Amino acid sequence: MSNQIILWSMLILPWLTLIFMKKEDVKRFMPAALFTSLTSMVVVEVGITLNLWVIQETAYPLRSLSYHLGLSPVLIIWLLYATYGRFWWYLVLNVIQNFGFTYLLISFLSNRGIEQLIGISPFQTTIVASIHGILIYGYQMWQEDALVPAIKRLFSTKLQPAATKPIFDDENDNNSR
Repeated sequence: MSNQIILWSMLILPWLTLIFMKKEDVKRFMPAALFTSLTSMVVVEVGITLNLWVIQETAYPLRSLSYHLGLSPVLIIWLLYATYGRFWWYLVLNVIQNFGFTYLLISFLSNRGIEQLIGISPFQTTIVASIHGILIYGYQMWQEDALVPAIKRLFSTKLQPAATKPIFDDENDNNSR
């Protein structure tokens, strides 16, 4: 099997699995999937610049790895669908997914001459991917406004702004002015 077939299948086939999910759930988690694609491409570009890995082949004519546009966002949609609202389950499954990504997929791609880790170990790659996964979960919380009340509670001073305080102490002060 050619590398181009592998790369294009990592781009197209994962999206076909979403036909098994309700349209409302796909719409709910799609912003997190787009965030995943964008941020993972940024991580890869930073890694290339820092000589942590080398991308040797991409799905023609794309310059980005196809799993950033196919496999990665779809896996995040399925992972959030299965675990959203249960952060610790999400974290455990995300770490397991990242180990599989690092030790299985990247080693497979390295053997095929598609991608090569050069300045980072697979374990360090798993840590980076897990931190990325936590950011994705936080982004999904922010999308659903679940993060806003938590942040307000965290930084609440329980003080009222001056605009909410009454101007007059009693009704007599109100009539005299």
